[in-house]
Amino acid sequence: MATRAPLTDSDTADEAVRATCDDASTCKRFATSRGYWTDPYIQYFVRQTGERKAPEINRGYYARVQGVNHLLDAFLQKTQCDCQVVSLGAGLDTTFWRLKAENTLPKKYFEVDFPMIVARKIHHIKTKPPLSKPLIETHSSDSLLLDGHSLDSDRYCIIGADLRDISSLEEKLRKFQISTELPTLFVSECVLVYMTTEQSSKLVHWAADTFHTAMFINYEQVNMADRFGQIMIENLQRRQCNLAGVDVCRSLDSQKERFLSTGWESVNALDMMTVYSLLPQDDISRIERLEFLDEKELLQQLLQHYSICWAVKDALSLGISQIGFEA
Repeated sequence: MATRAPLTDSDTADEAVRATCDDASTCKRFATSRGYWTDPYIQYFVRQTGERKAPEINRGYYARVQGVNHLLDAFLQKTQCDCQVVSLGAGLDTTFWRLKAENTLPKKYFEVDFPMIVARKIHHIKTKPPLSKPLIETHSSDSLLLDGHSLDSDRYCIIGADLRDISSLEEKLRKFQISTELPTLFVSECVLVYMTTEQSSKLVHWAADTFHTAMFINYEQVNMADRFGQIMIENLQRRQCNLAGVDVCRSLDSQKERFLSTGWESVNALDMMTVYSLLPQDDISRIERLEFLDEKELLQQLLQHYSICWAVKDALSLGISQIGFEA
């Protein structure tokens, strides 16, 4: 009788990273149920709103979603949607469906994640018409290319791959017609931090090397060398979640250096407290009325320990290096 191989430390670590996908999706589901932002699609991936989340968590996710969307939408605008988007470690993200509803889809929207997560997402898409219908509406032929770990249509593609294996990643993206000539936006949210510094540097270097006009948005931890950062690391370690790339999360400068040293022309980085202060203030006033926040200082600490970093290569001079947050 065949026996299952024992789990290695790296298997356990990967499993813990996969669990963060559910955490993020559940938090987003709860925040949208409280009215922080509108996402009519997340309910099809996460049925229950789950237990109540603290107001500072909801505001943190609001800042994350609005901050990343602001940069992503600006890229689509600058390129007039004549571009492609590659969401790395996409999890159960719903951006494709939002862009379809807003009529701002890029030429093609790619998602990459662990095969196990991709299989789950494909199952949701296949069995829920509000998710499958937008794919079919943007697809020219009768059949979608579908197997257990990938789904490909004219405008949307989801691929099961390990981001640490770049040759396999590139092979799969090329198989599904990624173009190295089109302006390309890469998005990663709390993904690179789970790879070693060497692995994440290779990935961002490959992106800069392969695509001549590109932007890379990276949302993840920052200022992790201080006491609050240490507590965050310890909390994750208790759940077997090792931040293998935490060295790069020392400061905004170390975040920027990862991109500057791997072929990107210009890089910006802001902590989320700053981003929060630069988001449209009428909407901030609205969401701050949704729930009473007792611990303003805790929200401030949380936001100071996450950042958005965005790097640019603009060979086509589209003006994507001007993308940012305005005071």
